[in-house]
Order: sequence, then structure tokens, then C-alpha cells
Amino acid sequence: MDRRETIKSLLLGSLAGGALLTGCRPEAQTEDTPAAPDTSDSDGYGRTPAETERDAKLMSETFFTETEITALAVLCDIILPADENFGSATDAGVPEFIEFIAKDIPEHQLPLRGGMMWLNHRANRTFGAEFIACAPEQQKQLLDQIAHPNEEAPELQQGVVFFSLLRSLTLTGYYTTKMGIESLGYKGNISNVWDGVPEEVLAEHGLSYDEEWLAKCANPDRNAVAEWDEEGNLIS
Repeated sequence: MDRRETIKSLLLGSLAGGALLTGCRPEAQTEDTPAAPDTSDSDGYGRTPAETERDAKLMSETFFTETEITALAVLCDIILPADENFGSATDAGVPEFIEFIAKDIPEHQLPLRGGMMWLNHRANRTFGAEFIACAPEQQKQLLDQIAHPNEEAPELQQGVVFFSLLRSLTLTGYYTTKMGIESLGYKGNISNVWDGVPEEVLAEHGLSYDEEWLAKCANPDRNAVAEWDEEGNLIS
């Protein structure tokens, strides 16, 4: 099983998409905050005017430097690389998502920026170059050291905390995009086809369907809604 399949299994098994992030939080409501959402704009998705204004303000700001965004892109694609069917984390815009979250949830700023500084320091000390200048196998070697908590290596704990946060943000960002949802094979609320209780189960209980009822109610091609009288008899 490759990395993407492992992550998908973990995500689906633990509903990680809902648990990874508490972010994109609206500000506390004030007297000036309208109670009803404004859905008049073309991108209306249940945002109040105050929230829409705040979104625009955050989008107009910049937190990470170009160098940091480049490093984020490398890191995100190591966590979620492209495969033969779907693009990588950067293809889904995950670095931009993390940039927005860092502005939306300021307490993430120090762990993210400080973590990248820590990673560059360790890369320089180990390989004589900053992280993004290291060879791919060197980058993975560095990340393998902080991919899981290690109580015996306290000098790695800042890196462990950083990578844990970054991995969570990467998964959240990717699997809340159209690409990420499609990669999970999620179909949404789609009705299935019910063709009745299996014959062997009915036979076991000495039961059978009325052929007229079966033709009307367990017919996959039927589009009309069945109607019943007050006594429970099928009308049409």
C-alpha cells in the first residue's frame, strides 16, 4: 500500500477531515453582525456580510514569504504526492489553504514558521543546505525523524509538533477540495436500487411478494411514487 492509500484509509477510518482542524472560525458575533447569512453574492455559501468582509481582508494579506511558500509546497507534496489518477497537494492548492489558515488562526503562525526554521537548521546541520535545497532522499530522511513522536529524542520534539500540525493541515486542505473528495471515491447522497428481500430469505419464513406489488415497488426503472390507501393497500 502506497502513502496515498495509507492516508486515505486512515482518513476514512477516523473521519479525520472533521477532526483535524477547528479552523476557518468566524469571529464572535457582535451587535453589528447580521443574524441571517447573506446569500446574495454569486459565491454565496452561507457567509454573513461580516464574514465575507473578513474573508476578503484575510485573502488580501500575506503571511508566508515566497521562500516559505516554496518550502510548504515541497513539504505538502512529500506528504501527499500525485499518483496516476489524481494530482498532488500543491495541485489542489494546499499551500494557499495553509496560508489562509495561518492568517485565520494566528496561533498556528509560530508553530508553522518556527517549524520551518527548525527544519532548515537541522537540514543545514545534517546536510549543509536548507531543506528545499536538499536532495529528495535527504528531505525524506529528515522528515522520517519527525514523522512520529520519539520520547528518546527530545531535540526532535519541536520538529515532531510542527510536522504533526503540517500533516493535519495538508490532509484537511486536500480532502476538502473537489480533487481530494473525488480521490476518496465519495459519491455523496445517491439513492441505491432496492429489489426486495432475497428470495431465499422469504422462503425461509414462508413468505412471498405479490407479483403486482413487486413489479411496481421493486422495479429499478420505476420513477413514479407509490400510493397507498388508509388500510395500507397499494393503489398505484
